[in-house]
Amino acid sequence: MNAAIDLGNTFAKIAWFENEQLVKAQYKIPFEELTAILSNELPTHAILSSTSQDTQVYADWFRQQNVRVVQLSPALPVPIGKDYDTPQTLGADRLAAAVGATVLFPNENCLVIDMGTCITYDWVSADAVFHGGIISPGFRMRFQAMHTFTKRLPLIDVVETHNKVSVPLVGKSTHTAMESGVINGLLAEVEGFVERYRNEYGECRVLLCGGDAPFFENRLKNRIFAAPNLVLMGLNRILLYNVNVQNA
Repeated sequence: MNAAIDLGNTFAKIAWFENEQLVKAQYKIPFEELTAILSNELPTHAILSSTSQDTQVYADWFRQQNVRVVQLSPALPVPIGKDYDTPQTLGADRLAAAVGATVLFPNENCLVIDMGTCITYDWVSADAVFHGGIISPGFRMRFQAMHTFTKRLPLIDVVETHNKVSVPLVGKSTHTAMESGVINGLLAEVEGFVERYRNEYGECRVLLCGGDAPFFENRLKNRIFAAPNLVLMGLNRILLYNVNVQNA
C-alpha cells in the first residue's frame, strides 16, 4: 500500500493506493491529526507534496516508522517532460495534476483546470510534456478583492453562494451583482479559455479538479471530465516512478 499526501493551505488530503489502484481517500484533515490517521494504516511507501507547508517534519516521522518516503520538489524525477522556463518555481499541485492527467488519458492532449485558491489552466501534450499555462484569481479571491480594494462593497459569504442553484446574469442588488460578476465571469473565463486552447493547440481532454470544481462542473457547457483525485493520482504515479528508479 502506498500513500499520497497533499498538504494544502488549510487541510491535508490522503489517498491510499495499491499500485495504480485508488483504494480510498480522506479529505479536509487538520494537520495535527495527520500522523494519527496514518498510524492506523501505515503505507509501505509515501509521497509528500505541499505548496505552503513544510513537509520535512512529516518526512522525518515516516522514516521513524520505517516507511520509505519521497518529497515532491523541483529536483525530484517525474515521469513527464517539463517545457517550462522556471521549473524551480512550478507549483507541486500543478505538476502532480499534470502527471495525473497522463494517468487518466495517456497519449492525449489534456487541459487541466484546477479551481483552488487560484485557478490554473495547464496544457499537457499527448507526448507527456507539461507546457505551462495560465494562473488566474480564484473564486474566493475575487470576492475578497472586491471587498478589500473598495470602501463600500461587502464581503460575500461564499458558502451561501455555493448553495445557490443559479445566479442570474442581471443582479438586482449590489450583493447579487457581485455574485453574478464572479460566478458568471468565471464561467465565461473557463469556457473562453477552453475554446481558445482547442482552437490554438488542438482537440484535448479537459479535466477539472480543485476545491471549487464541484460548484462549476455542472454549470460548464464544454465537455469536462471531473477528476477530484487528479493531484493524488499524479502523486502516486510520481511515487511509483521514483520507487522503480531506486530499485533499478
